Amino acid sequence: MGLITNILTFPLAPLRGTVWVLDQVLLTAEREYYDPEPVRQELRRLEQQLLDESITPEEFDRREDDLLDRLEWLEANQQRLRNPS
Repeated sequence: MGLITNILTFPLAPLRGTVWVLDQVLLTAEREYYDPEPVRQELRRLEQQLLDESITPEEFDRREDDLLDRLEWLEANQQRLRNPS
């Protein structure tokens, strides 16, 4: 950008800064939302429940399938956030 462009667009500088901050907030929120770690923790708890015999193997299989599907979806979205192209 040239000097004239900078002078003419100077009043828009606060708006550009605000847009950048909002983009950063959105990116951080997406990273937290698509974080697969809570699902991995739930899988560990579920396995422990099976070992403690507090749930049946059938219940374990059903819940594990749901969690694995969610984990796969989350990891795909994490990959999308890393490679936005």
